[in-house]
Amino acid sequence: MHRIPYWRLSSFYFMYYMFVGAFVPYWGLYLQSKHFSAADIGILMSLFQASRIFAPSFWGWLADHTGKRVAWIKLTAILGLLGYLGVFFGSSFLWLFFVMAAMSLFTSSTLPLAESVTLAHLEPANQPYSRIRLWGSVGFVVAAVGLGFLLDVGEISNLLWALLAIQIGLFALTFYIPEPHVPPHHTDHLSVWNIIKNPAVLSLLIGCSLMVSAHSVYYSFYSIYLEAHGYSKSLIGGLWAIGVICEIMIFIIMPKLTARFSLKQILLASLALAVLRFSMIGLGTSSLWVLILAQTLHAATFGSFHSASVAIIHHFFKGRHQAKGQAIYSSVSYGVGGVVGSLTGGYMLEHWGGQTTFMLTAIYPLLGFIAIAIWLKLRQHAHMAF
Repeated sequence: MHRIPYWRLSSFYFMYYMFVGAFVPYWGLYLQSKHFSAADIGILMSLFQASRIFAPSFWGWLADHTGKRVAWIKLTAILGLLGYLGVFFGSSFLWLFFVMAAMSLFTSSTLPLAESVTLAHLEPANQPYSRIRLWGSVGFVVAAVGLGFLLDVGEISNLLWALLAIQIGLFALTFYIPEPHVPPHHTDHLSVWNIIKNPAVLSLLIGCSLMVSAHSVYYSFYSIYLEAHGYSKSLIGGLWAIGVICEIMIFIIMPKLTARFSLKQILLASLALAVLRFSMIGLGTSSLWVLILAQTLHAATFGSFHSASVAIIHHFFKGRHQAKGQAIYSSVSYGVGGVVGSLTGGYMLEHWGGQTTFMLTAIYPLLGFIAIAIWLKLRQHAHMAF
């Protein structure tokens, strides 16, 4: 029986998403404290998505070519940490532009590499990905809630030290990830482009990019939007946590959902609920209960959507294309889609205000729904329980 390194992988996800839970809700507020405009913040935040267009594919190719995926996870983690240290030496727009660009070139690649390693460990044991991924969500909640209270009573500059401690912990954990065995697959002789040209893969990448564009607006400007309407940092952190707690719940029941519904049905339901969610955020800032309800929909707009997307990508990219598949998914969805969301979100927020920005953001998942409904054709169900 194939045994999986459950706690080693779960700990890595926990620490990686602790970084995300500290960075995403509060980095925009840190930049705002340095008196950057919404457009400037949009540009700086887009660097993380822009780096995902190219960097993960490069590291994914190296990982598949050498067969040493964990070694590249270690390297990207330490280089990301070294790049981050630059935030302590300046805070001008130009300086932070280069620091964030340097850091993001590596941190944006660590997760896709780790995803390929995790899936390679899970597949022989037929174990659900969502049971490991949920620990990442737990880490996000711990960071978002804990820092919300810390930043309410302390200086926003405390965020810098918290992020440094988390990155050091993340690098340390890379030494506990075991290298998986990746057996040969009958598609190994094909070029990766033969897989990408499959209409099902293309439609998935388009739909994912549009969903990520909407979430990129949310990640970059949700905290700024709420703080402008009088919400405290601890309450903002609590709202972020609600979304991720619901995400954890969906990860727990994901194997049951995939047993009952097709992956395409899960994607379409997630996209439809995203249209509703971002409309509610745009219209509901005067009502805490509306915002809470909107946050519960994160279970679908990220949790079930991400799990189904990863399952389909893993279904098409096997053997020597495994790391490249996750890298391409990250590059196109989180890279291209993320850049579009950050840049358009910053422009809209500066010129039209938060309410209009989030209302228009709902158009992205609507277009994604149309693309996947028409063009995503799956001939067979992915075999792993996600």
